[in-house]
Amino acid sequence: MTTDPSLQSTHDRARDPDPAGFPKDFLWGTATSAYQIDGAAAEDGRTASIWDTYAHTPGKTHRGDTGDVACDHYHRWPQDVALISDLGLDAYRLSVSWPRLQPGGRGPLDQRALAFYRSLFEALRERGVRPFVTLYHWELPQELEDAGGWPERDTADRFAEFAAATVGALGDLVSDWITLNEPWCQSFLGYYYGIHAPGRRDLDDAVAAAHHLNLAHGWAVQAIRAARNGMQLGVADILTHVRALTEKPEDVAAAERVDLNNNRLFLDPVLLGRYPEAIDELYAANGLADLRRAGDEAVIASPIDFLAVNHYHHMIIEADESDPHLRARGEAAEPATTSLGWSVTPDALYGVLTRVHRDYPAMPLYVTENGASYVDYVDPDGAVRDVERIDYLRGYLSAIARAIADGVDLRGYFHWSLLDNFEWGEGYRSRFGLVYVDYGTQHRIPKASAEWYRDLIARHHRAIDSR
Repeated sequence: MTTDPSLQSTHDRARDPDPAGFPKDFLWGTATSAYQIDGAAAEDGRTASIWDTYAHTPGKTHRGDTGDVACDHYHRWPQDVALISDLGLDAYRLSVSWPRLQPGGRGPLDQRALAFYRSLFEALRERGVRPFVTLYHWELPQELEDAGGWPERDTADRFAEFAAATVGALGDLVSDWITLNEPWCQSFLGYYYGIHAPGRRDLDDAVAAAHHLNLAHGWAVQAIRAARNGMQLGVADILTHVRALTEKPEDVAAAERVDLNNNRLFLDPVLLGRYPEAIDELYAANGLADLRRAGDEAVIASPIDFLAVNHYHHMIIEADESDPHLRARGEAAEPATTSLGWSVTPDALYGVLTRVHRDYPAMPLYVTENGASYVDYVDPDGAVRDVERIDYLRGYLSAIARAIADGVDLRGYFHWSLLDNFEWGEGYRSRFGLVYVDYGTQHRIPKASAEWYRDLIARHHRAIDSR
């Protein structure tokens, strides 16, 4: 990447976060997930996941887009590792594909898949890039969904076995592991709202899935600890910053219910060892109490080494009795929005980080996803000048620096995403990447934001060296 003279405004360092505001060992990274970039969906023994099935169901994704090819990372990974290295990244978050590593969700790990991941991890390490690997980023093997999916307790057991086998086989190359990505999305978007795979619409199923995902995390932590020493383990929660529209009691109560369902349903049992009492009240008719067995909460609270924070949303909540679930309605908090209509509110990330720091035991944090989708395009000269994303990064990284200055033990930032990719139900129309992907040719073009991010990282490293 070379400096584009037409982008001098993007290099206004007076507006940039101060690199000196980040700790010496702060990790700069990007993130991806397997189904969103890998492609090769039916190659080398990989079986179908719930997202393969869902994406191939008419009407479920934008224009019927699927992850069959995606960014073809499975075949082009050396090129993508070179991009990671060119950005000067310290770390890279990615996920392994459960149905690639363990076809069908049971039995031994596939040797071809292990060879692929070993080559990828070795290449990252050779370039000084620390891999953070997510074991479950929504690729439930379809065979396990056919057997009941996450509403069934057995699925949690199957995941723990998979997690232990994977870390046992690859833990010599990777020390940092994330058990689950965004269990709220998998449980409620997948099993209640039906807008993610597997596309079910049953609140009882969603509540059961939420508990069994929590349990899967705890069992996986225990199984990994037994399989291999020295691993750093965490879980990635998507944390939404919410506030009530007014001070009316009904709006305040609605905001509390949204926070309870979206955030505390997963934070409290993992970090405090118990579900909030209000959760039992909220889901009294949906069987949560019957799902919980003696010892479950102790398992869920198995000690972890860090919490991975994914953050995109600040929502303003008001009471809405037409919603049978939470009796609430939320809207984006600010007029400045991304192409998906999401708010751009850096103070919300500051609020999420300081809230976790305040309300839960001292726990190292990483921001493992944060980013924005914009309408990016290639100029006639071949450049992608995504100045909106640069402004987004300026704001959110400045908020992170403030949180660190106020005592939050935040150890790294992973921008979502490295590459434009298959963005779930949005298909390929939403672009989050620092690198533009022409899906027809698979040509990669680092955007102006990639150049800006690389420059910030380099300045932080120079500041460290000068101390």
